Amino acid sequence: MRKLRLSSAALRVALASVIVAVGVVAASDFAEARLGRSGSFGSRGMRTWSTPAPTPTSPYAQPMQRSTTPQSQFGQSATRPPMTQPGGMFGRGGFMGGLMGGLLGAGLFGLLMGGGFFSGIGSMAGFFGLLLQIALIVIVVRLVMGWLRTRNQPSYAGARPDPLRRSGLDETGGGTDAPVRPGFGSAPRGRPLKLEGTDFDSFERLLGEVQSAYGRQDRAELARRLTPEMMGYIGEELDDLVRNGLENRLSDVKLLQGDLSEAWSEGDRDYATVAMRYELKDVTVESATGRVVQGDPDRPAQVTEFWTFVRSPGGEWTLSAIQQG
Repeated sequence: MRKLRLSSAALRVALASVIVAVGVVAASDFAEARLGRSGSFGSRGMRTWSTPAPTPTSPYAQPMQRSTTPQSQFGQSATRPPMTQPGGMFGRGGFMGGLMGGLLGAGLFGLLMGGGFFSGIGSMAGFFGLLLQIALIVIVVRLVMGWLRTRNQPSYAGARPDPLRRSGLDETGGGTDAPVRPGFGSAPRGRPLKLEGTDFDSFERLLGEVQSAYGRQDRAELARRLTPEMMGYIGEELDDLVRNGLENRLSDVKLLQGDLSEAWSEGDRDYATVAMRYELKDVTVESATGRVVQGDPDRPAQVTEFWTFVRSPGGEWTLSAIQQG
């Protein structure tokens, strides 16, 4: 039986459907486009490849993914496969770059060549079959990405206020007479360091300042508050946004809960790793039109991360690492 050929208008509709599907998938890759894009990177001195001590705010920290600190420098295994993050939203690996890239590529190739999942555009049934598969792929992608974002988010239902918290941060282990919380100074390297209330004030202030500067794409402000290594990573993210004509607008940053994981000294540097649960409005928009691509401008999102800060004696704290909680 002779196949019913589609008109040029139908072909344009099919191609537009594929482009829209690819755009939705690409947008989901920026679903958490805040500073760091939900990655774990940076350096924690001799503890870079050690897991931060658990805290009530977050009992778990994801391993470091990117760092200039060699894994074998401090007796750690050097056999862990390196993490690579090619630039661009379409150049990234993992689930989106592998499985979904292959499926979308197969559908697009079939559409253009007359084949595909259900015979491409060679027949009317194939045309509608392709559109159905595109819709199913987009639904599955969004469900899976939502599950991946929530599976590591701890539940805070029923949490009781801690009288030791001031301005959202737990100062246990920070004062001269404060008891050492379990886990404080438990990592194997460096000299334990006691922090003061002003240090925790600095951590909370930096949380807001760094996120706000990132949302403004203010590289000068970021360079003052980040180590050169961190600035390199964040600069890549900003370049990626500019290249794709996007802006990641962050606002209303508010610390909800936080406590100290580890604090120690190495040579002439002090380090402090703090677990923080905070909320912020995280919206990605098109630079040219202001159209919202991802996020809800009216609904804050909650995030739990470990931030590591470093300073020279008498100097200011700067952000040296982020790890997801």
